[in-house]
Amino acid sequence: MAVTIEDLYRSYGVLADAKDNLSQHKDAYQVILNGVKGGPKEKRLAAQFIPKFFSQFPELSDAAINAQLDLCEDEDVSIRRQAIKELPRFATGENIPRVADILTQLLQTDDSAEFNQVNAALLSIFKVDAKGTLGGLFTQILQGEDIVRERAIKFLSTKLKTLPEDVMTKEVEEFVFSETKKVLEDVTGEEFVLLMRVVSALRVLQTVNGRQQLVELVVEQAFLEQALNPSDPDTVDRLLQCTRQALPLFSKNVHSTRFVTYFCEHVLPNLSALTSPVAGIDIQLEVLKLLAEMSPFCGDMEKLEANLHTLFNKLLEFMPLPPAEESEDGENSSSDEPKLQFSSVECLLYSFHQLGKKLPDFLLDKVDQERLKDFKIRLQYFARGLQVYIRQLRVALQGKTGDALKTEENKIKVVALKITNNINVLIKDLFHNPPSYKSSVTLSWKPVQKTEAAAATAPKRSAPEETGASAVKKSAPPAPRRDARQIYNPPSGKYSGTIGNFTYEQRGGFRGGRGRGFGNRGNRSRGRMY
Repeated sequence: MAVTIEDLYRSYGVLADAKDNLSQHKDAYQVILNGVKGGPKEKRLAAQFIPKFFSQFPELSDAAINAQLDLCEDEDVSIRRQAIKELPRFATGENIPRVADILTQLLQTDDSAEFNQVNAALLSIFKVDAKGTLGGLFTQILQGEDIVRERAIKFLSTKLKTLPEDVMTKEVEEFVFSETKKVLEDVTGEEFVLLMRVVSALRVLQTVNGRQQLVELVVEQAFLEQALNPSDPDTVDRLLQCTRQALPLFSKNVHSTRFVTYFCEHVLPNLSALTSPVAGIDIQLEVLKLLAEMSPFCGDMEKLEANLHTLFNKLLEFMPLPPAEESEDGENSSSDEPKLQFSSVECLLYSFHQLGKKLPDFLLDKVDQERLKDFKIRLQYFARGLQVYIRQLRVALQGKTGDALKTEENKIKVVALKITNNINVLIKDLFHNPPSYKSSVTLSWKPVQKTEAAAATAPKRSAPEETGASAVKKSAPPAPRRDARQIYNPPSGKYSGTIGNFTYEQRGGFRGGRGRGFGNRGNRSRGRMY
C-alpha cells in the first residue's frame, strides 16, 4: 500500500518524540524512506524527513542515500531541487566523498536554478571536509561522463579560489595538485587551460620551487622533446597553448630556456610554414610575440650562438633592403616599395636584444663583415621609415587627451607609436660601436611599469623623438585588451606598411587524436554511478 501524507507525518512524530530511543523505531524511518514512491506531496516531505533522521539509522544509510537520489532524479524539478538542497546533510564521515561524487554528477543538469543549487551544495560540504569533497570531484573527473567531467573541471577553476584559507589548507592544496597531475595525463586543450588556472592559483605553489613544478607540468604537455610539424594545426595549437600557460610563471629564477630554445630551433626555421589553428589569426605574429615575452627570462642556453644566428637570419628576412632606385633627395622613383612589418620586427629585435646580452660580441666576432654591413644597411633603411611614421603618429595624436585618446582609432595609434619607438631605441643600441644591449623597453602590448611611467613624466634632456614618446606615454590609456585585434594602416607612401598589435587567441579543445596529452577525449558513456 502506498505511503500517504498522514503516514509520513505520523512516522515523523514517532521519531521526533523518541529522543534517545530512536533506534527502536526503525520501522517508522522505513515508512519515510518508502515515501519516495508516493505522489509529489509525499516525495517533497520525504526529501525533508529522510536527511533529518539519517544519522540515527546507520544500518539504513545506503537505503536512505539511494532514496534521496531517486528524488534527485525525479521528473518534477521542484522535487529535485528540494532533494538536492538536503543532500549536504548526508555528508558525514565516510559518506562525504560519496555525496560529493553524487553532487558532481548532478552538475550535468540543464536547469539553471538546479545547477546553482548543486554548486551551493558542493561548496557547503567543502567546509565540512574539503579533501573528502575533492575526492568525489576528482573521481568523476577521472572516470565520469564527458559532460560531468567538463563541468567538474569548470567548477574547480571558478570556485576553489573563492574558498578561505582555513578550508584550502596546505594539505588540501597539495591534494589538489597531486590529483590534477593525474588528470593532466589525458586532457583536451580547454581542460588543460582550466586545470592550469586551478593549480596556478594554489598558495602552496607561489614559491620559486612551486612555479618550477608548474613549468615542468607544462613542459610535459608541450612535447618539447619532439620536432615540430608546422603543417599540423593541432601541434601548433598545443605549443601555443602550453607557451601561454608557462609565460606567467617565468621569472629571473624560473627560466624560459627550454621554450626559447625550442622556438629558436624548431619554430623560427618553420615560421612561414606554420598552419594557424584559428582562422583569421596571424600565426607568425602570434609566435614572435610569445618568443619576445619569454626571452628576458632565458637562462644559460647550450647553443646560444647557433640560436642567435637563427634569430639574426630571421630578423634579416623582415628588414628589407632599400629600393634599388632612389633619387638624391631620398624619394623612391619606383612604385614597388618594401613593406615594413613593424610588429614582427619589434618582436624579433627585442628577442635578439635580450639574447644578445648573453653574447655581446656576437655581431662583431660571430657575423662576417659582409653580412654585418648588409644588416646595418637594412637597419638604417628601417630607421628612416620609422622616423616618417613616428612623425605622422605624433601629429595625429598631438593635443589629444582623456576621452579623445580612448577612441578605437587613437588607441591603435598609441600602440603604433609604442611599437615604432621601441624599434627606434633597439636599433640605436645595435648601431653603437660596439653594439650595446643596455636599453630597456616595454613591449608595445604590455602595460607600462610604474617606474617607467614615473620616468616618462619626469623632465629630462633627450632627443626629439624620445621626448615625443614620453609625452604620449603620459596620456596613453592602458594596453589594449588581448582579445581586441588592432591594425593601424598608415598613409601610403614611401614607407607604407602595417603597424599593428595582434591578439592572444584562447582556443577551446584541441582537435585530432589522443594519446597522452591534448586531443579529443573518448566518450566514456556510463550509467548511474552513485
